Amino acid sequence: MPETSGGVPAIDRLAIVGLGLIGSSIARAARRYNLARTIVAVDRDEAVRDRVRELGIADVVTGDPAEGAAETDLVILCVPVGAIGAAAAEMAPHLKPGAIVSDVGSVKGAVVAAIRPHLPEGVALVPGHPIAGTEFSGPDAGFATLFHGRWCILTPPEGTDTAAIETVRALWEGMGANVETMSAEHHDHVLAITSHLPHLIAYNIVGTAADLESATQSEVIKFSASGFRDFTRIAASDPTMWRDIFLNNREAVLEMLGRFNEDLSALAKAVRWGDGEALHAMFTRTRAIRRSIVASGQETAAPDFGRPRPPEE
Repeated sequence: MPETSGGVPAIDRLAIVGLGLIGSSIARAARRYNLARTIVAVDRDEAVRDRVRELGIADVVTGDPAEGAAETDLVILCVPVGAIGAAAAEMAPHLKPGAIVSDVGSVKGAVVAAIRPHLPEGVALVPGHPIAGTEFSGPDAGFATLFHGRWCILTPPEGTDTAAIETVRALWEGMGANVETMSAEHHDHVLAITSHLPHLIAYNIVGTAADLESATQSEVIKFSASGFRDFTRIAASDPTMWRDIFLNNREAVLEMLGRFNEDLSALAKAVRWGDGEALHAMFTRTRAIRRSIVASGQETAAPDFGRPRPPEE
């Protein structure tokens, strides 16, 4: 876990565009760990800007992209993937030579295609994706330790300035993240199975429950066991963000959905024909994967996923 640095921040002026969960967490972490001399918050929503001022998590708060971009060393776009191209287009003409543009989107190929055409000569693009978050949103949802021990994947296009990549890497490592670099295409395929498909399934299962007749639906909610309850946590994520993710990573998601449907058909066949051996083999294999996730530090082995228990009477 990083400690607050007493030295000179590596980034003189950091602009964060979009102060939701991720953006506000970056602002908090950058301040706590002295990673930027000046933190600029850019958001179109006046209510969000007012709240950011109240929270005191930025030095400059503005709704003007030009003001946010002026003399900025690193811009991190924390807006939904579908809006990222427009945000980049607004700021790009005002960026100084040597500036770096990054983002936090869950899709990388579409982000590179949306941002790159707008950037002037001398401005580097280093896309990023912190694999961290909660189901909550807004500037109050953020916290400085959100990225501790989590992965952040960087997908710089071929030929990107090495110094720019190292600057972005240092920022994320300073916020406590583990950083890995890969191509945008590889990222999108990996995240399609580890993040995008699980969300799609969760939305579908919760939607199925919502479509049940009212009497049954009330019982589903009343008697929610851990499985359905955990699906509802995932399905509570920001709908605009996930709409954009599925639309912008459709090929990889559809490929993984096809594989999932094949495996689901095999499971349905095993259930139908009473093939306990096949079911046991599948459940044993998937249990081992779960243990590997816990062993890698990406989840807790605590009972009930570490949820706090109610106090005993």
